[in-house]
Amino acid sequence: MASSSFLYHKSLLLLVVVGVVVLQGFLRQACTGAVIEYLPGLEGPLPFELETGYVGVGEEEQIQLFYYFIKSERDPERDPILLWLTGGPGCSALSGLIYEIGPLNFKIKDYGGSFPELVVNQDSWTKASSIIFVDSPVGTGFSYAENESAYQTGDRKQISDLHQFLRKWLIQHPDFLPNEVYIGGDSYSGFIIPVLVQEIIKGNVAGEKPFTNIQGYVLGNPGTDSATDSNAAIPFAHGMGLISDELYQSLRENCKGNYLGKEFVSQQCSDDLAAYRQSVSGIQFAQILEPLCGFALRQPSAEIYRNRRDLLEKNFLIKVPSDLSCRTYQYTFSYTWSNNIRVRDALHIREGSIGSWERCSTRFKYTNDIPSVLQHHVELSQEDIRSLIYSGDHDMIIPFLGTQAWIRSLNYSIVDDWRSWVVEGQVGGYTRTYSNNMTFATVKGGGHTAPEYKPKECSAMYKRWVSRESL
Repeated sequence: MASSSFLYHKSLLLLVVVGVVVLQGFLRQACTGAVIEYLPGLEGPLPFELETGYVGVGEEEQIQLFYYFIKSERDPERDPILLWLTGGPGCSALSGLIYEIGPLNFKIKDYGGSFPELVVNQDSWTKASSIIFVDSPVGTGFSYAENESAYQTGDRKQISDLHQFLRKWLIQHPDFLPNEVYIGGDSYSGFIIPVLVQEIIKGNVAGEKPFTNIQGYVLGNPGTDSATDSNAAIPFAHGMGLISDELYQSLRENCKGNYLGKEFVSQQCSDDLAAYRQSVSGIQFAQILEPLCGFALRQPSAEIYRNRRDLLEKNFLIKVPSDLSCRTYQYTFSYTWSNNIRVRDALHIREGSIGSWERCSTRFKYTNDIPSVLQHHVELSQEDIRSLIYSGDHDMIIPFLGTQAWIRSLNYSIVDDWRSWVVEGQVGGYTRTYSNNMTFATVKGGGHTAPEYKPKECSAMYKRWVSRESL
């Protein structure tokens, strides 16, 4: 009898142990995020809720996409979720978080290479929504692959990985399943986001779980159509007084609108383009009023737009002068901060997963396999989907003229015609709304990543739009 009781209790204990092991394995798989209360560089606890973690995607989850999740500072239970992509392709989510729309900025001062300080950004978009900043594609920021072949990626592969990422993230965060979801980003993300939104909608229709409450998308100075984007630079340069009337007229006559193609229609066109490049050689294309100092942004050239990574920073730390008047100098802070062991420990970065952190990565081989997303915008216009397209009006990488041109080509009627929108009594830009639920807005004085240059205005713009208010 005693022997039988012993065996019974031993079997019961074994079942309990197995159950605990299985449960722990499940929890490890389901709960990959870690709540962060303190960050090096910021005094005291974080005044907002931050979680970081990894989500495995792709075959056998060999790709591990790193994310920063920040809850809305207003009403996280009801406010929308914004999945934010930084451009490049290959620029870190931290760049969007720190320099654009997140609740932290670096304090701008000359550190002389010492550890930088953080300050709270009162114009964060987390005042109106929760935001998931994701390092995508694989090889970007702290995201990594367990197999070297997985670093061969491209537009369509990135879209597939992001679709998996979002659904798995929602499974891991069931409290947010009812919340509205928006996808946002700037620059090169313009080629990714419309297709990703379509894939999410298709997944919902096909019954993929969980259902994603997708409501719309937000694009800032977005890449959309290679030819349209690139050819807008010369009319923009003329309108801004960077080239003469005579050169602009000659360019129009000799190049016939094909300003940046591989093949020019005549020698006269080629000569005019050379004169144009000489005229704008000292201009910072990201924001034409700012000084040109360093390699924060590569200058557009006669090379086809799609072969360029807009935010690539080759030899960045060597080339940028230690000058607080240069915006690009601020980007060096992110290298010092992110490569610090205390920061990596605080963010729960997996040891040995990556080497040196880069703001804009060169770790992966990328294929640009979506040359235009114009048709995808047309198809999304047939869905019950909202969109906000905004342009910093001093950006010459993807000028607002090109963005206006492709929006106009969609041929939707205007429901709210061209007018100014105002922040604290001052004009923040101009806006127009179309019958396909698309709102276009310029940001007065904004550059290529408009919230970086005009944080207060862009925060007000986003908060109004996401709250379904008039700009």
